[in-house]
Amino acid sequence: MDWLPWRRRAAGIDASRWLVMDVESSGLDPGRDRLLAVAAIGLRVDWPARRLAVVLADSFEVVLRQEAPSSRENILLHGIGVQRQKEGVPPAQALAAFAAFSAGAPLLAFHAAFDRAIVGRHAQAALGASLPNPWLDIEHLCRVTHPQVRARSLDEWMAHFGIRCAARHQAMADSLAECELLQRIWPRVAAECSSWRDVQRLARHHRWVAGG
Repeated sequence: MDWLPWRRRAAGIDASRWLVMDVESSGLDPGRDRLLAVAAIGLRVDWPARRLAVVLADSFEVVLRQEAPSSRENILLHGIGVQRQKEGVPPAQALAAFAAFSAGAPLLAFHAAFDRAIVGRHAQAALGASLPNPWLDIEHLCRVTHPQVRARSLDEWMAHFGIRCAARHQAMADSLAECELLQRIWPRVAAECSSWRDVQRLARHHRWVAGG
């Protein structure tokens, strides 16, 4: 798989295309557990008009092939059964495909540190390099734009805004719910930001939010 040309393409960031992503894994330790699935949905940012649109046609989803399936309890959580895990896409192929799909796009996730760590570890093992994309934690934006809300988990933020998820703990469904969450907080983000760098700076302010 030709990986280096993709790395060169990804050096430039497309601030008008964001990807909201989510993963499923065999456990909660990003340093040891296995990556089972990756999903992402595109957002188109119109900076002059301060508009944020979900682009469902710009989406990606893959289940990675596993030599041994995850535990029964884990399968009950995310619904990726034994057969789907065994018949998934080889990890190097799956991650190269995601690298090509996401090239140049900022990656946004709820509690992004986990996604970044587990995807990075598997990309390093399969492709010899982690993804160079910038990452941003949606939860940080939620906290800094809505400091009065005492939510912390994705479920709590979804409940606050009345967002429903078709199949919680499935990567594509969770990504869509996170897109809707971003749209709910977008008016306050857009009021303070006129560029991707502004959004990054705003997210960093979560540390000074009460309780942060």
